[in-house]
Amino acid sequence: MNKEKLTVIKIGGNVIDNSENLHNFLEDFHALPGFKILVHGGGKVATDLAKSLGIEATMVEGRRVTDIEMLRIVTMVYAGLINKNMVAQLQARGCNAIGLSGADGNVIKAQKRPVKDVDYGFVGDLHDDSVATGTLESLLRAGLVPVCCAITHDGDSQLLNTNADTIASAVAVAMSPVFDTSLVYCFEKKGVLRDVNDDDSVVREIRAEEFEQLKQDGTVAGGMIPKLHNAFEAIRKGVEAVYIGKADELPALHAARFGTRMAR
Repeated sequence: MNKEKLTVIKIGGNVIDNSENLHNFLEDFHALPGFKILVHGGGKVATDLAKSLGIEATMVEGRRVTDIEMLRIVTMVYAGLINKNMVAQLQARGCNAIGLSGADGNVIKAQKRPVKDVDYGFVGDLHDDSVATGTLESLLRAGLVPVCCAITHDGDSQLLNTNADTIASAVAVAMSPVFDTSLVYCFEKKGVLRDVNDDDSVVREIRAEEFEQLKQDGTVAGGMIPKLHNAFEAIRKGVEAVYIGKADELPALHAARFGTRMAR
């Protein structure tokens, strides 16, 4: 029996920080057929708000340290301003969206990251049963489109800041036993590029056995390596395919012309 299709899409600051980009993306997202879930981060808004309040953002190796003051800000921005703005824009397009933090409906539970070399503060890490699959399925079958932000909770009243890429992957993996699930990461490039200086040199498909060779010859390097590692891990755990591409090319997704496709 063929499973129904579900698309999980993650967007970040390159879409969120530009009102025109966000407007165009939400038009394209609304037009996508089938079941869908949107996952978003926070862009620059939280950092800018913190700065205006005299709170400096602390980063360690590109990861945000979330102390109690920063947790308050990211909760207000991610679960409030950004999430509800997206939901309102989708409603205006006739898309019956519902905005969620991990605490809402208990959809995503995390555990506070243990202190090792660095204390990241109120940062949440996910585990295999973090996502409430049944709750998300019920929302989807009720005709709702979940819009999930990067705020989770620990089940004991503590909110946590959690990486949105990780949330998107966990949601896609959790839903894959129920749906034929695709995971889409929208970022600033058109996909994995053979030549970083040529935006049109997109590698259209990468299979697991080809990944090592692309790392060895330098086609995949730097920050793209962990992205692809995570992509193939999601596929190993049941996701049908993972795409990485530019948000403004989303309409090409189901025409097999969107970004780079990672497949089994």
